[in-house]
Amino acid sequence: MGTRGVLIDIDGVLTVSWRPVPGAAEALDWLRRAGLRTVLLTNTTSRTRASIAETLRGAGFDVSEDDVLTAPTALAAYLAGHHPGARCRLVNSGDIRADLDGVDLVGEDPDVVVIGGAGPEFDYATMDAAFNDLRSGARLVAMHRNMYWRTAEGMRLDAGAFVVALERAAGVAAEVVGKPAEAFFTAALERLGVPARDTVMVGDDVVSDVLAAQRVGITGVLVRTGKFEEGVLDRIEGMPDHVVASFADVPSLLEADGAPPDQEDQVR
Repeated sequence: MGTRGVLIDIDGVLTVSWRPVPGAAEALDWLRRAGLRTVLLTNTTSRTRASIAETLRGAGFDVSEDDVLTAPTALAAYLAGHHPGARCRLVNSGDIRADLDGVDLVGEDPDVVVIGGAGPEFDYATMDAAFNDLRSGARLVAMHRNMYWRTAEGMRLDAGAFVVALERAAGVAAEVVGKPAEAFFTAALERLGVPARDTVMVGDDVVSDVLAAQRVGITGVLVRTGKFEEGVLDRIEGMPDHVVASFADVPSLLEADGAPPDQEDQVR
C-alpha cells in the first residue's frame, strides 16, 4: 500500500458511545510511533473539536484538538466559500457554535437551512419551519446524511432520514459537507499532508467512510465494530479494500507496509 497517513473515524472505530474500543488507544500510539501521520474524522455534530479531544483523552487517547476534523468545521469552511454572508437556520442537537466561526445563525427568514445531528430538537414544529424555509427559496446544507449510528443502547436514528424527507417534501437537493462528501476527504488529505494513494481510511460505515474514501483514491479499511452489521457487504455495490475485526488490528494490517516489527507485541 505504501501507507504514509491514516484517516480514522472516531465513533464506532476508536470508541462506541465514547467508551474506548479495546486496543484502539494502543493501536493509535503504534501508528504514530511507526511514523504515520494521522487525522481523526467524525460526522459527530453534538460536540466541538475541543470537547471531542478532551473526551478522547479521558478515554485514554493521546490526542489534541488539532488532531480532529469534524463536520461542523467543514461546514463553516463550506459556507464561507459557497454561501458567504448567508443567514443560516441551524437544526442540530448540541452546542457547536464554537466551531462555526463566521456563520450567521438566525431564527427566521434564513438563506440556508443547515441540518446537523438528530436529537430531541428535530420535532414537528422545527422540521415544518425548515420545510417552509426551503419552499421559500432557502438552500439545504447537511453536515452529513448518516441514517443511524450505534450507541451503548443500540442503533439510533440520525439526521440523514430527516434530510431525505426534506429533500422529497420540498423538492430540493441537499449540499452535503461531511462524510461521504468528496470535499470532506479532500480537506482531510490537506490536513494530513499525504496524497490519497498513500493514505488509508479506517471506518465502521462501509458506505460513508470506506467506499466514499475509495472513490477519491484512498485505501479503505472496514472495521467490524460500531455500526457494522453482518450481511452488509452482501447489500452494497463495491467492496472495501480490507476488512478487519477492529481498529486494534490495523497495525498488523500495515506492518507489511514498513511499520517497525519490534512494536508488534505492544498492540496485541
